[in-house]
Amino acid sequence: MPPMTLQGIVTKVGFMNKTATVSVSRWVVHKITGKRIERRKKFLVHDERNRLRQDDVVVIENCPPVSARKRFTLRRILESPLRDRELRHASQSQSPPPSSSTPLQAA
Repeated sequence: MPPMTLQGIVTKVGFMNKTATVSVSRWVVHKITGKRIERRKKFLVHDERNRLRQDDVVVIENCPPVSARKRFTLRRILESPLRDRELRHASQSQSPPPSSSTPLQAA
């Protein structure tokens, strides 16, 4: 079977070592009404280095079973809002605050 890759959002992380829960969404059309319905499926993903954080957008790939319910492994992290926020905060704290060149004049 060829490797199957899916894109999803990390919904749960940190409760199990080297494991994260990824929610994969897809849209289906209802047979009668014709409306679009969002269907979600949760997968347990093997994260060897514990790099994943909540709300990361990731690509996962099927693999031989790692445990009873883990059949996917992390392929790459596409977007990490929490990590980006921490990097921005770290870069701002390293730069000195802007100093005002003109002192306030008392009236």
